[in-house]
Amino acid sequence: MDTRTGLPVVGMVGGGQLARMTHQAAIALGQSLKVLAAADTDGAARVATDTEIGSHTDLDALLAFARGCDVVTFDHEHVPTEHIRELVKAGAVVRPGADALIFAQDKRAMRERLTASDVPIPRWAPVRTKEDLTGFAHGNWPIVVKAERGGYDGRGVWIIDGPDGAPDGVDLIAEERVPLLRELAAVVARSPFGQVAVYPVVETVQRDGICVEVLAPAPGLDGDRAVQAQDLAIRIATELDVVGLLAVELFDTGTDLLVNELAMRPHNSAHWTIEGARTSQFEQHLRAVLDYPMGDTSMTAPAVVMANVLGGRPAQNADMSLDERLHHMFAAEPAVKVHLYGKEVRPGRKIGHVTALGDDLEKVRASAARAARWLSEGGEER
Repeated sequence: MDTRTGLPVVGMVGGGQLARMTHQAAIALGQSLKVLAAADTDGAARVATDTEIGSHTDLDALLAFARGCDVVTFDHEHVPTEHIRELVKAGAVVRPGADALIFAQDKRAMRERLTASDVPIPRWAPVRTKEDLTGFAHGNWPIVVKAERGGYDGRGVWIIDGPDGAPDGVDLIAEERVPLLRELAAVVARSPFGQVAVYPVVETVQRDGICVEVLAPAPGLDGDRAVQAQDLAIRIATELDVVGLLAVELFDTGTDLLVNELAMRPHNSAHWTIEGARTSQFEQHLRAVLDYPMGDTSMTAPAVVMANVLGGRPAQNADMSLDERLHHMFAAEPAVKVHLYGKEVRPGRKIGHVTALGDDLEKVRASAARAARWLSEGGEER
């Protein structure tokens, strides 16, 4: 408990943009967000005064960090499961717990659990040899192979045309390549009390395995299908005993909704909620892990579009600084909201996002794309 405010201290392991934006939400609530960052250059470490430097794989660092927290949560899923269990043994309150988080950490465990629960997912199997791959494909190449653990933004996922295309030295699962219309995401928050709050279902647009755009609500999604996706997210959150945010990534095949991945933390597919919902996902995550009543998830505008700003793209004006690009972007799109993460620019890295709101989806989408191009490429045209 923070003796100055009388309010609980939330500890977030990981110092990236999710912790940075959670810190911003905590400020308005009067909460103290304590951050365990890998380095003082991490995005959250640049803004959160109560930051400790340490590795999420160092049990001693985790134990020391947790001693000053009323509840511990995460901005990524990479804390070893056994370390989370040790934190709980030492008296820490950890949300989500290890028994839930394992299904976001381990793709094989997640698919085994969802299969047992009759949750619709693509056909899959664990594979260890070329013969396993050939048997799984049964002549229907290409297939998708994924690392059982790790992987993010397209890393740890390979589409292969034959058994020789799989990486060596990695525990893999194989998955059929699903013919899909688009990808969707359903985000739900759940408290220890069991209260849930679900956001409108969104469409996520991917490029090279990276989410580049989110459209809220998902355009043209039938109302019954939207409720089906939301009910599925609530069911998974409840059955897995998730506390905090759960993002359920879905394949929309036109006839079915298939679960692709789970994330148990604030998620890129819900960044739009900062301006586009009555309660942002970051505030909602804090409410959930603190067992506060959930906030209103209704939208603040009929159409909201978030576009990620990716680093490393060839700029039209290579000598134009990010600050200069920001000037041009604001002049071109004064209503668009900008979130930059304080990150070093690297190819394909998410260095920020922009959000546009309005009544007409296509106009809103064009504004968001234009703003993101200015920040990423230094111009309006590709």
